[in-house]
Amino acid sequence: MTNSSANPPAGVSLLSKLLLSTSFAITILFAVTGWIVQDRATRLTALSLEDEVQTGFRAYVSLWRARAEMLSSISQILSRMSDVRAAFSTGDAATIRDTAGEIWTRLAREDAIFLVCDPQGGVIASLGRAPSPPLRALPFVRAAARRFPTQSSGFQLLGGTLFQIVVTPVYVSTAREPALINVLVAGYAVDDGVANGLQAATGETQFEFEVSGRTVAASGGARLPASSPFVRELRRPLLDLEGHTLGELRISRSFEAARQHVQRLRRDVFVIWAVALAAGLLLIYLLARKFLRPLAELDGAARQIAQGDLEVHLKASSEDEVGRLAHSFNSMSASLREARQELIRQERIATIGRLSTSLVHDLRNPLAAIYGGAEMLVDSHLSPEQVRRLAANIYKSSRRIQELLQDLLHASQESAAHREPCPLAEMVRAAAGDCRQAAGAGQVAVLLDIPPDLELTVARSRVERVFLNLIGNAVEAMPGGGEVRVTARRGDGHVLVCVADNGPGVPEHIREKLFQPFVTAGKRSGLGLGLALSRQTVLDHGGDLWLEPAPRGACFYLRLPAA
Repeated sequence: MTNSSANPPAGVSLLSKLLLSTSFAITILFAVTGWIVQDRATRLTALSLEDEVQTGFRAYVSLWRARAEMLSSISQILSRMSDVRAAFSTGDAATIRDTAGEIWTRLAREDAIFLVCDPQGGVIASLGRAPSPPLRALPFVRAAARRFPTQSSGFQLLGGTLFQIVVTPVYVSTAREPALINVLVAGYAVDDGVANGLQAATGETQFEFEVSGRTVAASGGARLPASSPFVRELRRPLLDLEGHTLGELRISRSFEAARQHVQRLRRDVFVIWAVALAAGLLLIYLLARKFLRPLAELDGAARQIAQGDLEVHLKASSEDEVGRLAHSFNSMSASLREARQELIRQERIATIGRLSTSLVHDLRNPLAAIYGGAEMLVDSHLSPEQVRRLAANIYKSSRRIQELLQDLLHASQESAAHREPCPLAEMVRAAAGDCRQAAGAGQVAVLLDIPPDLELTVARSRVERVFLNLIGNAVEAMPGGGEVRVTARRGDGHVLVCVADNGPGVPEHIREKLFQPFVTAGKRSGLGLGLALSRQTVLDHGGDLWLEPAPRGACFYLRLPAA
């Protein structure tokens, strides 16, 4: 299988994680704080408006009571004065008006009304504000007679105008029981001026007096809709002299200003959040960038070491944890360099030892054959046939020594070589032809299935030696006979070649190090450089060589760039 890159995929940086987590924390903090502030502000505003509505109602009650007490006091004073009572006894309207008018004008306000009635409700005299149209009879006087001799107070509609009135009986003592002489009716008009005065005393609270569904007095401004969710309204009944509901007082207050205040507060919280988030992220970015710079340098140095550069050195700019980490990293890098140098030295010694052992083992047999043949040629009188056989053996032995030396030469040569377009089928057939004698002796069939149009731009001799090595290894691994099949197909910009056999396969214990130098198993001769040199040749051409798992035998794949 192909080698994958050792570099891990790039992830989210530590600085990005810090900024994201900080922005999330600031957002959550401001969201919770903003919700608490808005909820608190809304509650306080609602309580404030409720209190203002109640304050308006209390102002109305205070005014109503003050006026009622004043009217009651004046009426009580007039009803108890002897000269007034004497005038009332005459029944003469002019006398009553003259006697009571002087006192009334000094005690009462100009907008108040003062009526003197007989017990049946007929108006005898009228002082103060004159109702329009003039009143001739007051039916409620007879209704209020049930409460005599006590005073009665309440609201009454007179001539289309709503009045707050007090009814006071004037009576004289007789031998049997007090006798009712006259009835005093005093009152104040409830008009727009009263409503505006109440509104001025309570701010933006609006007052509206209704009688029979008709507004008889109201403060200035547009009427607030009761169905609006931003209006707080309080309703109180207007009671007449008998305690019956005559009309209704509507006290209303708009929440619109409070709603706009909450909206502004929400916008302010959002702006503060945005500014705080931007400032916080900028500050954290600057500080974190400063604090994380040593970690970034450490990360880059670790990547260099992972790529094999052990000469990297970090500059420790502080004595904190990061500085101590830099010192430890430099010590580790120095230890790795020393270990690598020692490993290289040990590997060179081991390589020389393995090479010497393999050379001695592999050269001993052909040298022995050459030495023995030469000795027989020198010391014996041989027939021409015997000389020919000895010469052939000496030639084969010297050829084997030359092949071993050629393997060593390829192991030390540079990868650069002349490349040219070559038909793949010709190179594989040439390699298979060199193995034909060994394959025939071992009863191994070599089958080729390669399209004739496949071409590769390669160094022909080196690539032929790759196929020769793979086919030769497969033939040598099947001394009892078998089959070697070489197939090829074109891929996306490359050619994929498969060399498979049905032999015993590659032993499990050498699979991981199969392409390392001097690794061999089950071969009678060789240095163990064939597969290592073959893979290096393919890598030099921009391809790869690997072993694929197979249910039987060995299956090698080559990937080479197409011409």
